Amino acid sequence: MVDVANRIELGQIRAGLVTSTESAREINELSIERMLGRRDVETWKDCLATLTGGSGAVAVLLTDGSFGGAGHRLLGGVGRAAPEHHRICRWGVDPVPGPGAVRGRLAEVMTTDAVAVLKNGVVLGKRTWEDFLSELGWTAGGVDKVICHQVGSVHQREILAAFGVPPAKDFTTFEYLGNIGTVSLPLTAALAAERGHIEAGNTVGLLGIGSGLNCLMLGLKW
Repeated sequence: MVDVANRIELGQIRAGLVTSTESAREINELSIERMLGRRDVETWKDCLATLTGGSGAVAVLLTDGSFGGAGHRLLGGVGRAAPEHHRICRWGVDPVPGPGAVRGRLAEVMTTDAVAVLKNGVVLGKRTWEDFLSELGWTAGGVDKVICHQVGSVHQREILAAFGVPPAKDFTTFEYLGNIGTVSLPLTAALAAERGHIEAGNTVGLLGIGSGLNCLMLGLKW
């Protein structure tokens, strides 16, 4: 969204369609296989967060406003990163372990230190939130609604408390859709609008905090 918005601002394009698709089936099945093979607490802890993953797809159309029709205005945003924490949540490939393993054979794996992700994610999120409010000239109380990346109830509670945002301003889908990665936030925003949680004229904060650690917050006028 930021890349397309920048191209529009530079006059390079008039519109752009951003799409994202996530499938959790393969990584969930591999994680289950890994837990069954090792059967120890450390493996269970590393794999647990993976099992909250969901599958879905989303598309967002951004334009310069010259095509007519109602829309929502992207006002700006802030991105911050804490790359020193890049190992606490990792999705990649590792050599296949065990006797007689084929040299060079790799297996997809996702490992997450959920406690460390939460602790350090809140710190990064709070710093980004403060910069975000300053950049847009907003106050925490003046933000009508927020949509966060969908992780779980503990993450939601800690993040909102750190930001000083009442839970009633948030909308969640993790209870029935899980964590759909890059799809989670925009899909949740669409459902929030469809079900009347977000209304025309609302100031809305899209608050993304994810692995890396990376944080991106965008402000919209709905």
